[in-house]
Amino acid sequence: MGEIDVGALLGLLDEDPGLELIDVREPDEFAAWSIPRALNIPLGELAERIDEVGHGTIVTVCAAGTRAAEAVALLADEGRDARVLAGGMAAWGRAYDDVALSVGPATVIQVRRRGKGCLSYVIGGTDACLVIDPSLDIERILSITRARAWNVTHVADTHLHADHLSGARLLAETTGAQLVVNHDDAFAYEGLAVTDGMRIEIGAEVAVEVHVTPTPGHTTGSTTFALGDQVLFTGDTLFVESVGRPDLAERAREFAASLYDSLHSKVLAHSDDALVLPAHVGPSVEIHGGRLVGERLGNLRRTLPALQMERPAFIDWASSQAAPRPPNYVDIVEANIAGLPLEDERRSLLEQGPNRCAVDARP
Repeated sequence: MGEIDVGALLGLLDEDPGLELIDVREPDEFAAWSIPRALNIPLGELAERIDEVGHGTIVTVCAAGTRAAEAVALLADEGRDARVLAGGMAAWGRAYDDVALSVGPATVIQVRRRGKGCLSYVIGGTDACLVIDPSLDIERILSITRARAWNVTHVADTHLHADHLSGARLLAETTGAQLVVNHDDAFAYEGLAVTDGMRIEIGAEVAVEVHVTPTPGHTTGSTTFALGDQVLFTGDTLFVESVGRPDLAERAREFAASLYDSLHSKVLAHSDDALVLPAHVGPSVEIHGGRLVGERLGNLRRTLPALQMERPAFIDWASSQAAPRPPNYVDIVEANIAGLPLEDERRSLLEQGPNRCAVDARP
């Protein structure tokens, strides 16, 4: 039986338009979380639906690989050459790539956890960098900083994450970097406290300044980082397709009001040319290799209905869009409050599934 690892699958998704990705899980599993372009044919239906499968590049996927292997054997009997995605959806949840952007003397690297739609950032000058929203896979970040000879001087989360485990505290302890912490969220560890208008200077030779602004709404401690007026790292306050959901703390109307105020008095006060780089993307946003996920603020101002609503209507809308919480939400939040790493097996179980941090209905 042939296998393909998740890195090779990312290449096929980006480069092979004829890829046939056959997900043999049950429909409810598929509906909860799937890989872009996948066709759902449950294993028990594959024999009778074999005509739906072509003769191109075929990859089968299931939760961990057992059902996918059975599917490969069945396909082989029908003259198809298929491979199993090694590790299944668990492996997909830890699939990464990255893309770089030059911004004056700074370089911004967007690190994309493709399987969960989670985005981290490394903002570097000549010799140092700030890391925003790192996952617990800190080796991915360290490989980037080592390649560019950057010293990690500051690490921050834009908010208390509910859908994935943060690597901020671990990365800071590993590198000796300064943690930047907004204690309006319930973090149980110390760090350089966020204040409105504070500046983080990166690098000794050519200074790169990042401005910090609290933007509560998704969480009480949500924070936006700005690289001049050119780039906004908006966390879960503003996405390229929506705004952050305000209901995770069971105070939806209160948080929706704060979110509206943060968007209109702080985020939208920036130039239309500012590039919005969020902490997540939802399933409606395609990620392509080598292409940054982001959007100009002016385009979002014009195209997102949520940004065009009056305050009362926005509060009514944003607070009323009930949606399932991220899988294992309570356990993930508790782990991120402590900021301590978990053993791989427990971590893998907690992090399976999509991020669900945006309001996913249009007004």
